[in-house]
Amino acid sequence: MAKVSFLGLGVMGFPMAGHLAAKGHEVTVYNRSPARAEAWVARHPGRLATTPRAATEGAEFVMACVGNDDDLAQVCRGPDGAFAGMSPGALFVDHTTVSATITRKLGAEAAALGLGFVDAPVSGGQAGAENGQLSIMCGGLPEDYARAEPVLASYARICRRIGDLGAGQLAKMMNQICIAGLMQGLSEALAFGQKAGLDGEKVVEVISQGAAGSWQMVNRHKTMLRDEFDFGFAVDCMRKDLGICLATADEIGARLPVTALVDQFYKDVQLMGGGRNDTSSLIRRLR
Repeated sequence: MAKVSFLGLGVMGFPMAGHLAAKGHEVTVYNRSPARAEAWVARHPGRLATTPRAATEGAEFVMACVGNDDDLAQVCRGPDGAFAGMSPGALFVDHTTVSATITRKLGAEAAALGLGFVDAPVSGGQAGAENGQLSIMCGGLPEDYARAEPVLASYARICRRIGDLGAGQLAKMMNQICIAGLMQGLSEALAFGQKAGLDGEKVVEVISQGAAGSWQMVNRHKTMLRDEFDFGFAVDCMRKDLGICLATADEIGARLPVTALVDQFYKDVQLMGGGRNDTSSLIRRLR
């Protein structure tokens, strides 16, 4: 069992840190809003710290799951940052969905301090985090990944090293590109079926077993048909992720015409007041 710190206790980080504690790891948590950390230690064995530095002192592994590039940089850098508390040889594992650029910058800073760094964004949503069934795509040195993998198994359904530092984030961008297209297609199909007077659940029961089937179809069609969206992965977060995808596409010369279009559709949902709704709320703009 390892001495582990977990930084960021949102809808994903809270249960992920809980799985680490349940597996017997010695866990210290930090959250920018102290109430979340207090709620976590009330439910799980472990302790809380008031700064990232205090949380990471003496830790073998430091996991982070925060909001964006700026949040990650803030939690890592500075006199109260995670890097200041970590000892040489410790390993930082970042579960935040961020740009490959900030990943490589922070990875270089970590290496200069004698620290390991693995980018390890996740897919599977809140349910995957709560059930310990996340897909984790990683980038980093093979030896750093090998050290992290047994710990990541605490909440992983599958965990793979994709390549060097930043490769995990690039793989997560591919994941979000796929979801954007799938969700738009599912929204159009369900809205079409409703206009045609069909029973959407009956149709999905059939087509989900064929070539059109997807995780989104199986897990989101019922709530989409009922117009329920107060859960899951927020539209605001999806737009942040798609912004990273589109910026990276410009950098590498890739073309993402459908992704760019769906990003604007999600902007419509935001303008409708649905920024905190699940990404499946894309269907709202078709009704």
